[in-house]
Amino acid sequence: MTTGEKKITEYAGELSGKAPVPSGGGAVALTGMLGTALGLMVTNLTTGKKKYAAYQERLEQILPELSALRDRFLLLADADEYNFLPLSAAYRMPRDTEEEQAKRKEEMERCLLLACRVPLETMELSLKGLQIMEELLTIGTRLALSDVGIGARLLSAALSGAFLNVMINARDMQDRKQAELLLSRGEAWLAQGEEIAHKVYEAVRRELQS
Repeated sequence: MTTGEKKITEYAGELSGKAPVPSGGGAVALTGMLGTALGLMVTNLTTGKKKYAAYQERLEQILPELSALRDRFLLLADADEYNFLPLSAAYRMPRDTEEEQAKRKEEMERCLLLACRVPLETMELSLKGLQIMEELLTIGTRLALSDVGIGARLLSAALSGAFLNVMINARDMQDRKQAELLLSRGEAWLAQGEEIAHKVYEAVRRELQS
């Protein structure tokens, strides 16, 4: 059964248990999905309103963009589980002989690189979502202003949470050049996304306080 087919309570129960999956990687992907869903709500509430007619064309573009992000986040929640299983198996490989050690080392490296892909894509999608939330800060209905801020916070949590998963997998990679490339990419996305998230949240808070 895929993540999308489960009840929220069922998924929360699985996440709370001792099983290695689902875990943080899937949770942050779902967090990103919730952030983009809020962005979609704001966009849908704004679309067709005379007051925002000047932004109608862009709003109609945002709808499929956010829908694609939302759906991809959900798929990433499953992909994170699939990628963890071979890594878990690699950790348990025998290493009594030099040949076994070499084989395990090679498999570990392959699986660690694979395990970095989902959180990196989660970061990339979160950044794209944040960039759209920044637009909605200006062109979205003021009636859903708080949802823009909440959506940005959720996407920021997905972004920073996913980076921790990149870090923990890259830490054990033997190919340090490759690991540093992955970390550098993630750090750049993290810095850019957190700047946007802070800007959006503070702008929303100031307007709500005025």
